[in-house]
Amino acid sequence: MVLAKAFVTLLAVASLTGARMMRKDEVRECQAEAVKKWQHGPGPAVFHESMKRSEVQNITFSNPKASEFWVNGSALPLVDFDVGPSWAGLLPISNSPNETRQLFFWFFPPGPEGTLDDLIFWTNGGPGCSSLEGLLQENGPLSWSWGQAKPTINEFSWTNLSSVLWVEQPVGTGFSQGTPNIENEDQLAEQLVGFMQQFLEVFSELKGKKLWLTGESYAGTYVPYIANYIYENPTLLDLSLQGIWISDPSLSWDVVQEEIPAVDFVNKYQGLFSFNQTFLGHLDKKAARCNYTNYVSTYVTYPPTGLLPLPGDSVEFAEGCDVWDDIFNNALIINPAFNVYRIWDTYPILWDVLGFPGSFPQKQSPIYFDRKEVKEAIHAPIDTEWAECSNVNVFPDGDNSLPPAFTVLPNVIEKSVRSVIVHGLADFILIAEGTRIVIQNMTWNGLQGFQTPISNDSFIVDGVGAYGNMHSERGLTYFEVVLSGHMIPQFAPVAAFQIMQYLMGFRDTP
Repeated sequence: MVLAKAFVTLLAVASLTGARMMRKDEVRECQAEAVKKWQHGPGPAVFHESMKRSEVQNITFSNPKASEFWVNGSALPLVDFDVGPSWAGLLPISNSPNETRQLFFWFFPPGPEGTLDDLIFWTNGGPGCSSLEGLLQENGPLSWSWGQAKPTINEFSWTNLSSVLWVEQPVGTGFSQGTPNIENEDQLAEQLVGFMQQFLEVFSELKGKKLWLTGESYAGTYVPYIANYIYENPTLLDLSLQGIWISDPSLSWDVVQEEIPAVDFVNKYQGLFSFNQTFLGHLDKKAARCNYTNYVSTYVTYPPTGLLPLPGDSVEFAEGCDVWDDIFNNALIINPAFNVYRIWDTYPILWDVLGFPGSFPQKQSPIYFDRKEVKEAIHAPIDTEWAECSNVNVFPDGDNSLPPAFTVLPNVIEKSVRSVIVHGLADFILIAEGTRIVIQNMTWNGLQGFQTPISNDSFIVDGVGAYGNMHSERGLTYFEVVLSGHMIPQFAPVAAFQIMQYLMGFRDTP
């Protein structure tokens, strides 16, 4: 009887406080209002529903050869809207008549509010992963992301800022042709610049544009070396390099960017890993034994007190100190779909038109860019089997270059108008806290690291509010983005768009 009276009392309280369940139509109405705010938040260059993607700024190329690369934006297979004109195909990496190595590109002119004065270059990483992933699922004019039944217009496409050139590089990546033969990043940069020279001969109206080099993941190594090569050889390319974007970048040794911060990352996101207390204790003991515990609080100071030490006796983790693999393998026991690129994904794996959502391939046939009709539409080689990440070793004997934080990145920051490093906080394959370690151990423009701390909730996205952390000093701006994993433009497109606006000088504040 007492329990029954208590239950009646709770019901009365609930009714007095207005407790209720929202109907689905009410939920959808709230979400629709939120979407409107996002669409109008990041500034005037954002695509609005009233625009058509086909309404792009007109660029006429005088070289007759350019017409061979023209892509009919109203006839892309499985795309039920006009993406506007673009140009795609293969071009060689040199002007040698015997050159057999070619890189595949896809170029889009700017949308109606973009600028004709700039050119954004984008590359994915890997090594050997296709930049067409970036085009289709990150920052291109159409979006066909994980779980989408069909493509949609990407209102946060970087083509709403300027022209964009996606290039599958180095040789051996995607549709690109030839036998890989590079041994280091300087050779990669030389080949890429050679390709760009051939590209500008065909599309000569792009000469003299302001160039922005961008990319993610292993492109955190590619982009600084390419930029440094351009800065150190200023007569090779008729473009004015202004700055770089590198997101979730490979900048240093794996022990720094994966091992040291891994256990702290698990403790921060315990609810998403769902490890039991016994295993968490095992990780804590292992981290302590390997000198990972309290590394950040001890050494990552603002300003730094000196060079930051490696926890072992070499640039690799010490024997028995691979906590990252330990975490990954045990995460799979609980969640077979655990995704190192975005840690909250669960089983079953989302369908992906490119066949590789997150950490694991999703077998399906045919993959979009491996369809014959798609290859024909974009002038890709019909007999090349396309894969998001190539099985070909693009560095046949490994990449012999040192990580860019120790070599070329400081010079690139110093020579650029602006440089940005961006990191998604839900990325486990490269961890944001590791990137902080890299920055604080790097010297540029006369000082080591940031001199003042990175403030929490300091990255403010227009119309949204605090969306992570941000800090800017001496030409380098660093962003940490919440609700994003490894692929920032895919998972946090509004944030990515605003960061690009800042990098290109279209807004004064980050």
